Amino acid sequence: MLKKRKTPFLVTILICLSFSWGAYSQYPTVKERIINLPNFDKKPIHYGYFLGLNQYDFKFEYINNFYKELNYKDIVVVPKIGFVVGLIGDMRINEYLNLRFEPGLYYSTRELKYPEFPEFTKDSDQRREIKSTYIHLPLLIKVSAKRINNFKPFVMAGISTDFNLSSNQKNRNDNAGNIFRVTNQNLNYELGLGFDFYLYYFKFSPSLRGIFSFQNELIPDSDLTSPWTGKINKMLSRGIAVIITFE
Repeated sequence: MLKKRKTPFLVTILICLSFSWGAYSQYPTVKERIINLPNFDKKPIHYGYFLGLNQYDFKFEYINNFYKELNYKDIVVVPKIGFVVGLIGDMRINEYLNLRFEPGLYYSTRELKYPEFPEFTKDSDQRREIKSTYIHLPLLIKVSAKRINNFKPFVMAGISTDFNLSSNQKNRNDNAGNIFRVTNQNLNYELGLGFDFYLYYFKFSPSLRGIFSFQNELIPDSDLTSPWTGKINKMLSRGIAVIITFE
């Protein structure tokens, strides 16, 4: 009699366990990873957009170390936070290399503070504000590491050109009329690093970029002895940007 009672009890337990295991197997365990967008990186071409912030500076090269010889302080650049927005075109080369074109608009403001030259007659002479609206056109190579679940680090490098919509290059007035003139185009090289995060519907990628101009942006004043531009040989932009892309 005891054996007859145990049999249905054991059968019931086995049925319950098998049913529970079948239901449990429908869901991933804690250790399992759900791979989002598993075929995303196999696309030959894809597109996206980006948003971000930037902060531009100037690097000055002086004529014959003028400022040091006369014991003047260098021109101080006060950078301000600017805004970045643009589009992305990405072409796959292989598993680890991508060619990217990222046209965008970069808004930037910089203030120059000059030392107290004897030629300056009022406080406003020591300050110049330079606003720039760049159409930024970079061509970049993206080098990625091997994807780990939904994460992948990368580095970037390339060249870019800027068209400054705020340039006053053709303005006949100069600093004598309170106008600091800059060129309407310059060339840069860029370096960057970041991380790809694969989400359920899209890829999210924060990155840090360095932008370094190798073309002089200064347009000298008509007066070759001008205290604002007369002792500057080159003025080169350099900037840093925090970019967030959505692809």
